[in-house]
Amino acid sequence: MRSAASFKGHPIHAMLIPFPIAFLVGAFFADLVGMIWAAEALWMAGGLLAIAGVVMGLVAAVPGTVDYFRTVPPDSTGKQRATRHALVNVGAVVLFVVGLWVRGGIDGPPSPLALVVWAVALVLLTMGGWMGGTLVYRNQIGVDHRYAGAGKWSETRKSSPSPVVARSDELDVDQMRLVHLDGRRIVLARTEDGYVAFDDRCPHRGGSLAGGAMMCGTVQCPWHGSQFTVRDGDVRAGPAADRVRTYQIREEDGEVRILTQA
Repeated sequence: MRSAASFKGHPIHAMLIPFPIAFLVGAFFADLVGMIWAAEALWMAGGLLAIAGVVMGLVAAVPGTVDYFRTVPPDSTGKQRATRHALVNVGAVVLFVVGLWVRGGIDGPPSPLALVVWAVALVLLTMGGWMGGTLVYRNQIGVDHRYAGAGKWSETRKSSPSPVVARSDELDVDQMRLVHLDGRRIVLARTEDGYVAFDDRCPHRGGSLAGGAMMCGTVQCPWHGSQFTVRDGDVRAGPAADRVRTYQIREEDGEVRILTQA
């Protein structure tokens, strides 16, 4: 799914996270070597790197929080993983602040206790990075694989009853649009036979169907490959076992509306 916090389609969170990782790892090893060699310049560099790492970690957390609430599919295994990812990384940053306090700030020499605290923080940082990589490469959070024609990502938010969600000629055949409608995530898609609408959530693990691919009346979940017919939501290929809910479409006067009432 395309990141909500992006610049020209590029996720900002992914651009920023290398900085806190590099700074915090550098802080630990600068202090470690500085303590072994009794090199004041190294442990001062470690203190400065730790501060820079904490600051950049907080900066990187801002677009990450935006994506957590606006990009990661709700009620999914990806959301659970994103929650753990956030908590572990926050814990790592907190421990680096604690380590700075233990060592007495920037000027204080590193102590074995401070290094132990930072070592635990690095373990948490590694775990958080592992989960972040899984979110990107497995759950495709922030990955926009569409680039031209029917592949272009489209998203809109509507709140009024039966609002206009598209013009009749607005989407290309096999193009999908994620519509946030009255608290629901619904995929509006155009087939060769007209418009269809169905829930954005794959019933297997909660993957976003709008982030997948559609062809010949079939949509495929990007997480595990489950396939569904877009007209009636029936399962064409697993691992999903349950069908996807579909919605009626009203198309008149060049306007497309989704009917969410039963």
